[in-house]
Amino acid sequence: MNLRSRSGIFIILFVGNAIFLTATQSLVAQSDAAAKQRFSQTDLFELEYAVDPQISPDGKKIVYCRISFDIMTDRTRSQLWLVDTQGESHRPLTDFDVNVSTPRWSPDGTRIAYVASDGKNAQVFCRWMAEGVVAKVTSLVEAPQGIKWSPDGKQFAFSSFVPRVAKPAIKLPTKPKGASWAEPPKMITRLKYRADGKGYLRDGFQHLFVVRSEGGTPRQVTTGDYDHPADFAWGRQSESLVFCANRSPDAELEPNRQDLYRVDIASRKMEILAQRKGKTSQPILLDDGSILFLGNVDDLKGYQPSSIYRLQKDGSEEVISGELDRNIRALRFSTTNNNVLFLYDDEGRTNVGAFSLNGEFKKLATDVGGTSIGRPYSSGSFSISNEGRLAYTICDPHSPSNVATVAKDGAIAKLTELNKDLLAHREMGQVEQHWFSSSFDNRRIQSWIVKPPQFDAGKKYPLILEIHGGPFANYGPRFSAEMQLMAAAGYVVLYVNPRGSTSYGKEFGNLIHHRYPGNDYDDLISAVDSVIEKGFVDPNQLYVTGGSGGGVLTSWIVGKTNRFKAAVVAKPVINWFSFALTADSYNYFYKYWFPGYPWDHSEAYMSRSPISLVGNVETPTMLLTGEQDFRTPISESEQFYQALKLRKVKTALVRVPGAGHGIAARPSHLLSKIAYILYWFESNSKKP
Repeated sequence: MNLRSRSGIFIILFVGNAIFLTATQSLVAQSDAAAKQRFSQTDLFELEYAVDPQISPDGKKIVYCRISFDIMTDRTRSQLWLVDTQGESHRPLTDFDVNVSTPRWSPDGTRIAYVASDGKNAQVFCRWMAEGVVAKVTSLVEAPQGIKWSPDGKQFAFSSFVPRVAKPAIKLPTKPKGASWAEPPKMITRLKYRADGKGYLRDGFQHLFVVRSEGGTPRQVTTGDYDHPADFAWGRQSESLVFCANRSPDAELEPNRQDLYRVDIASRKMEILAQRKGKTSQPILLDDGSILFLGNVDDLKGYQPSSIYRLQKDGSEEVISGELDRNIRALRFSTTNNNVLFLYDDEGRTNVGAFSLNGEFKKLATDVGGTSIGRPYSSGSFSISNEGRLAYTICDPHSPSNVATVAKDGAIAKLTELNKDLLAHREMGQVEQHWFSSSFDNRRIQSWIVKPPQFDAGKKYPLILEIHGGPFANYGPRFSAEMQLMAAAGYVVLYVNPRGSTSYGKEFGNLIHHRYPGNDYDDLISAVDSVIEKGFVDPNQLYVTGGSGGGVLTSWIVGKTNRFKAAVVAKPVINWFSFALTADSYNYFYKYWFPGYPWDHSEAYMSRSPISLVGNVETPTMLLTGEQDFRTPISESEQFYQALKLRKVKTALVRVPGAGHGIAARPSHLLSKIAYILYWFESNSKKP
């Protein structure tokens, strides 16, 4: 039996009871190791991944968005590609220079609608598959969102922004002809006036529209000063839309409420179908007149997972998914067997599940995801054909998402290998699952370890603890460019799902309710100690980083312990009092993450703020935040930086121009983030 060492240095040959080491095999091993390079920064621009796979109604073909990175423009690109369910006839449908999204098959499978730019604005286009003819369906000023075919294939519905022109509050003298005056001030009166990734919001609302599938003038079917997101379903006869919206008088103050409505397309007459205290989304109309939807009952908890409800014609509700203690999303309905399909996360992995209408559960596919390539967050999507065949994005720890299919008999086939030409020639960090017990209450906690390429268990490696955000989110065994680059730099990388993480049930998620950060700190430190016990980590070379909620915990950790040689705090909350009044979703945080307004509960806010521990910090700490971050504004980072400067603690502040909360939205920003983290750790290490 031949065994090659993980370092690729030698091969041991067992012959009977004797052991021999051959020079030839040693050279082969060294050659193989040398042939494969480590994953590098420039490799990021070569990555591709699949998004939004849509299977044709007959189950024979899949159209999907193929995402790549343009090194010249520092942007992502999206093309439509087509592949059959045997993995053959893999070809592009659109050009590289046009970004495309939201491909959707017509009910008869003869056409594909999608959204792309006409050079000025995003429009709906339609491709006749047999003829290969493409036509622009709309001429919109505002982008369409969530396009859906009507059941008869004659119309599209979508959501789009409708600006509202307000009468000026003041009147200035007319400026002289040719004069150059300053841009006029802007008066804000709405509660929700800015949003991360969008900036300061224009005055107006989202509304639902319909347009003929062969083209024409879109017709607005909803009215009123309320937002109507792309969260709707067509009536069975293509005569109406059933949609979810918050049209209550205090809509802006009730961020966790949505009711269920129906609007008649011809008359625009609207009726309310269900008034609910909680979230309502993704309606599906059944032949018997009942409606499936996702929902919950608002209990003011930080983590409120959604369940599948069925609204009967008499207005009564029943929960279909009662036995599954997991958050459910992305509803689909299979008419083949009257099953409702969905995505859910379980112990860090994303699955496709199904419930029958009488509540019988079955898992259909696992390892969905791979479309969040920076860090290993939950992601991905799926679709279903008329005959019950699935198409979905499949992932693993060493490659971003590909397209896979599940036949009715349960057979799984991966149809694409979008990164084989690159990653087959890279030695990636190996990812292994690791469970441990928390020192706080002996609760079992899940984590993963990424080992450097050519890992040698006899060596002592520096360790990076990388903490996820949310905090109601999860990491899992998924591809992560950031962690692979850290491993390629010679670090063991540890990532953890501490209490508060999703995919372990409602009780586990709400262990941090009104107690965050708290004993999740104990979970993280226990994770580090449990890996040190394995013997391959240098306990004197520990580093910590995390973004958003992970930034909160990183800044909290350096205020509680000096064990880490350096820390990088990315896009954190440092002061909950100031955050609650400057974040874009300030109508949410005070109500669900705290017991009330900050001025009424100042001690509750300050006792959980990392700024309260800044007097303890001795760890060299870098702050890193986007200048356009409206979720955790950069003023949060500046507070910590300036406090550390006053205390003469080694620190640095990295401002990312033009970046919002999602720092890695542009490829170079993702690379810069990793480069700064590694620079800070290297410059504060004990190595010469």
